[in-house]
Amino acid sequence: MSSVSPIQIPSRLPLLLTHEGVLLPGSTMRTSVDSARNLQLVRSRLLKGTSLQSTILGVIPNTPDPASDAQDLPPLHRIGTAALAVQVVGSNWPKPHYTLLITGLCRFQIIQVVKEKPYPVAEVEQLDRLEEFPNTCKTREELGELSEQFYKYAVQLVEMLDMSVPAVAKLRRLLDSLPREALPDILTSIIRTSNKEKLQILDAVSLEERFKMTIPLLVRQIEGLKLLQKTRKHKQDDDKRVIAIRPMRRITHVSGALADEDEDEDNDDIVMLEKKIRTSSMPEQAHKVCVKEIKRLKKMPQSMPEYALTRNYLELMVELPWNKSTTDRLDIRAARVLLDNDHYAMEKLKKRVLEYLAVRQLKNNLKGPILCFVGPPGVGKTSVGRSVAKTLGREFHRIALGGVCDQSDIRGHRRTYVGSMPGRIINGLKTVGVNNPVFLLDEVDKLGKSLQGDPAAALLEVLDPEQNHNFTDHYLNVAFDLSQVLFIATANTTATIPPALLDRMEIIQVPGYTQEEKIEIAHRHLIPKQLEQHGLTPQQIQIPQVTTLDIITRYTREAGVRSLDRKLGAICRAVAVKVAEGQHREARLDRPDAAEGEGCKEHILEDGKSSPVSDTTDLALPPEMPILIDFHALKDILGPPMYEMEVSERLSQPGVAIGLAWTPLGGEIMFVEASRMDGEGQLTLTGQLGNVMKESAHLAISWLRSNAKKYHLTNASGSFDLLENTDIHLHFPAGAVTKDGPSAGVTIATCLASLFSGRLVRSDVAMTGEITLRGLVLPVGGIKDKALAAHRAGLKRVIIPQRNEKDLEEIPANVRQDLSFITASCLDEVLNAAFDGGFTVKARPGLLNSKL
Repeated sequence: MSSVSPIQIPSRLPLLLTHEGVLLPGSTMRTSVDSARNLQLVRSRLLKGTSLQSTILGVIPNTPDPASDAQDLPPLHRIGTAALAVQVVGSNWPKPHYTLLITGLCRFQIIQVVKEKPYPVAEVEQLDRLEEFPNTCKTREELGELSEQFYKYAVQLVEMLDMSVPAVAKLRRLLDSLPREALPDILTSIIRTSNKEKLQILDAVSLEERFKMTIPLLVRQIEGLKLLQKTRKHKQDDDKRVIAIRPMRRITHVSGALADEDEDEDNDDIVMLEKKIRTSSMPEQAHKVCVKEIKRLKKMPQSMPEYALTRNYLELMVELPWNKSTTDRLDIRAARVLLDNDHYAMEKLKKRVLEYLAVRQLKNNLKGPILCFVGPPGVGKTSVGRSVAKTLGREFHRIALGGVCDQSDIRGHRRTYVGSMPGRIINGLKTVGVNNPVFLLDEVDKLGKSLQGDPAAALLEVLDPEQNHNFTDHYLNVAFDLSQVLFIATANTTATIPPALLDRMEIIQVPGYTQEEKIEIAHRHLIPKQLEQHGLTPQQIQIPQVTTLDIITRYTREAGVRSLDRKLGAICRAVAVKVAEGQHREARLDRPDAAEGEGCKEHILEDGKSSPVSDTTDLALPPEMPILIDFHALKDILGPPMYEMEVSERLSQPGVAIGLAWTPLGGEIMFVEASRMDGEGQLTLTGQLGNVMKESAHLAISWLRSNAKKYHLTNASGSFDLLENTDIHLHFPAGAVTKDGPSAGVTIATCLASLFSGRLVRSDVAMTGEITLRGLVLPVGGIKDKALAAHRAGLKRVIIPQRNEKDLEEIPANVRQDLSFITASCLDEVLNAAFDGGFTVKARPGLLNSKL
């Protein structure tokens, strides 16, 4: 009979040393070349050769190539495969290497290594050409039986796969067209056997031995596929697909020896997921989408990336609270008590929450309101949102929006993107597990905008009661009802919120606290919290209300209470050091001395005396309890006062007035200073002023120039033209702070009137209001915050526009008692109230009648 392979290979072959895989005759393999000798082989033989013979290599398996030329060749495997290099691909990153595509031709045996450098070359003997069927009838019959048996198992294995796949159909045709003697090598390379098993097939030079070693491998694969099909018997025959053949465990006759536990677990999870979808209470549209996706998931191989994405999507759909909600606590009296215990003042907020509860009692399906708390930092906007949720008995979830500049944070990513996930709204609902929580959208005024979209525009759908019952997240792609969610947004200012978004929210102003309110908050909430955090008790430290007032007026100047909380924390830390040192000293004292010290301490406590932390006491004894925090202790702990009452000193010369400004941090007093010098009639403005403020200054100087004769205002030379040979410089201190707005008009006019008249403005008066060219005073905003700022600064008189008189009702009663509010409709009234004795109009001389 003819030889198995008619190809005649050269008697000398260059050797390619590999250790990753085994190349069998008739199969194709890719191998990486990065060692010294193999690189020389590729460069010298394959890249420079021009004949077909130069592309034939000898592939030696299970033999690593040394890293350098200086090392000797390792022992070579005896049997190799002659191969044809079909493709060479090279790259220099991260280091020079080549990737070869090689096809096996036939086996060969190494007779002698001719040379080792620059690459090994050996004399070889072709083995497959020598293999022929023996002439004896007995051996021929045995090989014929083995060949038929092998062919039967090969056909059975291929027919278990999906014949509609082109690769499977081509393999079936090859079984009939190729010689039987070539089939063992080809099928062994197709089924994913181990390298050790492939090496055994390569070493089997005898055809009989090769058939005998390959048949058990085919049987093992057939049994594995049968077991796999049995575990998936619930699937229909038309769902059959090509299964990636992988190494199976060796089959034994023990029942149940092979089981794919991982696939069983995945199948169980899919069954459980399908059961959850059937029993969930999601809407019909979402249920249809889930049923469609679970059908796709069943047909999808687990190795596909979309498998994990689809499974995560279905798990999210099942976990969302489509119809699960909590029951509101509608007891208005209990709610009022709870709100009063958690927060002092904030009457508007409490009133709005109680109104919602009252309407909720009368109407069950009331939509959740969209509230926006606007106020300076530290006044409790975020904490009151948590108290609202506690009052209603609802779940609470906070979403920080500061710095968010991608609309996908709100609406989610589409599932076509890698790493897609739902937006923060849907994630929050999944976290709380109910569909009627309290969502706090913190810092909604600090949203950004970028190339990824405008998140403020994405919030329009979320915060619109007419639309959010049908909110569609990009990831879910089905509608979700947000109408039962109570949204509470917080902001420091409404100036940076887009008008369309602002229109959808109910604005509730949260002003700063008065000094009396801060004292109450400190003693009700802040001091007990700090004592608990520092492990102190009221028997160890006492902070009188006078001390708290000193901290508020001399060490903090803010609308909220955050700085006050930090100062109280610093005091508690200083006292904790004293208490800890005292306990350490007590432990070191002898028992009689310790008992005497206890007696002294009890005597002091009975007498009601206490020791300031700054007193010089005997260092051998622990400090006397409780430690009283007075003004001297404050100076030792917090340092010298940061703020002093400097109003009277600043108004000691003409050309200075006090204005009132509103900032996102609360109200502030603002000094305006003016001076004049010889010049060319120029007006200089400094202090980082905005355009509106600059225009107010020009309005004020124009009004004064037009009324200079009326009020007898002259420049340095006595002329009624105030800018004749005179330059005016207006400065607004705190030059590093940007300032803008129309409310400084009356202050600038008063400051310039003081400069040109030479009279001092009253040191206890502050003012605010916009002016016109005709001298009218127009209303401005932020009256309550400005009044609180004047009250903090110790002023007694505040001049406001007459049309702002209605805003005085919002000011606390104690502040209204301490301040004298004067309303003005024109600049004449402002000037009369700002100067002692008024700003009188000079009487014009009588006119003589003409006799002509």
